[in-house]
Amino acid sequence: EQRRAADIIRLLTLYRPLLDAFVIDFFTEGLWAQLPPAWQSALASATPLQLAGLLGGRGGPGAAWPLSLLAFAAAARALAFPRGCPGGSPRPPCQSAHLHPLLRRHVKPKKQHEIQRLGKLLQRLSQATGCERVVDIGAGQGHLSRFLAFGLGLSVTAVESDSRLAGMAKRFDQELLRELGKTRGLGHERAPRRCPNPARHCPRPLTPRAPRHMAGRLDPAAPWGEFLLPPDPPGPGPAARNPLGGPGGSEDGGQVLVTGLHACGDLSPALLCHFARSPAVAAVASVGCCYMKLSTAPQPPGCSPGYPLSASVAALPGHQLSYRAREAACHALEEYEGRLRGGSAHLRAHCYRAVLESLIRTADPSKRHLGVQPGRKAHALSFPQYAHLGLPLVGLDPAGVPLDSAAVGAMLEQQHKVVAFCTLGQLLAPAVETLILLDRLLYLREQGFHCALVPLFNPRFSPRNLVLVASRTPLAAVLAGLDKDSENED
Repeated sequence: EQRRAADIIRLLTLYRPLLDAFVIDFFTEGLWAQLPPAWQSALASATPLQLAGLLGGRGGPGAAWPLSLLAFAAAARALAFPRGCPGGSPRPPCQSAHLHPLLRRHVKPKKQHEIQRLGKLLQRLSQATGCERVVDIGAGQGHLSRFLAFGLGLSVTAVESDSRLAGMAKRFDQELLRELGKTRGLGHERAPRRCPNPARHCPRPLTPRAPRHMAGRLDPAAPWGEFLLPPDPPGPGPAARNPLGGPGGSEDGGQVLVTGLHACGDLSPALLCHFARSPAVAAVASVGCCYMKLSTAPQPPGCSPGYPLSASVAALPGHQLSYRAREAACHALEEYEGRLRGGSAHLRAHCYRAVLESLIRTADPSKRHLGVQPGRKAHALSFPQYAHLGLPLVGLDPAGVPLDSAAVGAMLEQQHKVVAFCTLGQLLAPAVETLILLDRLLYLREQGFHCALVPLFNPRFSPRNLVLVASRTPLAAVLAGLDKDSENED
């Protein structure tokens, strides 16, 4: 892991101008001219299908790339941690047959896929460690917690910083309990019946064991015995008790498992730090998200840094990651490759925004990188329609901006170059994410824990699909056969 981290940093240092570039500056900063001339020539004539081949490492009909470009792409792919094979249908997942119908309520298919996979991993951790208590940090509306409690029979404490979401989770729990009571009253939830199709792993009956919800914020600076801060906004009722309890373990006695599904920004590293210094936590399963929100400046004593977290990565020259680089690490590479292969109209969105940025800067040089979101279907509009929606959002009158000039037309004709430039950035994104996650893994290794990075979700549907698993005991039994289980669940 240390060698891979060092090699990634060397690669990112070589291509830092490309990594740190904002695509909306394509015209204002002349980004195309900054590419090597041989790359410009090859990329300017490349079709979207050929770019998809470059991105996925599967080649493309008629593509003749410069060796330096091929080496760049090969190095980026080789250094990124494997994200698993997308496989299956290119369509989004449908309602999961592996979840009880009552657990699918209010849950989108993508989330169903994630809670099913992570829940089964936590079940394996529970069996390996002998812990039946789980603390779900950043639980949101409680979808994962409900599956763990009602579906798998675990004792779950759900911690959520937004008291409104915690209240909604409790209402969903009560709704499920009422429905469960009705079905039990009708005899529908007796002992498990024989599954009519064993190959499909019919969902097991639910248990009437609701999770316990706490509204509170994880305090990254506090010692493990002082786990929570008041929620934001403050909720009714007494302050939440620390689910990790005192020195003897959880407040109910014994140890707990801690998990966070797409814990945003600094929440993921703070969760790992609490695991490292809390003997009450037997194991942790963390899925990160929103890397651009990580703290990168030196933190006060006692505070958990966002990135870098490990001494190993912090000691490597050039380890720093810009906001733009961390934002790029959140991009959905598989989704972009799919758009290239399908010639999706979404591909024009970056060009539209880059042209609009040029017009904004010409009209008012003080306006730079302002948030402009004309709508989710802006790519389906003509550019004048797009501009008429976007310019007022930055305080400009569309009537005073030339939208049909020859200069605007010339920029719009370079859409293929903008798409090619975006493809290069997409190639680096998985390497950046790998570096961030390796930093967390190395931090835990430095503390003497057993840990692994596992591609748990289908990356086509869940771009942040790598789970960091750490335990105080070996993980071989937990990870053995995990891939086979995932294939069966598909």
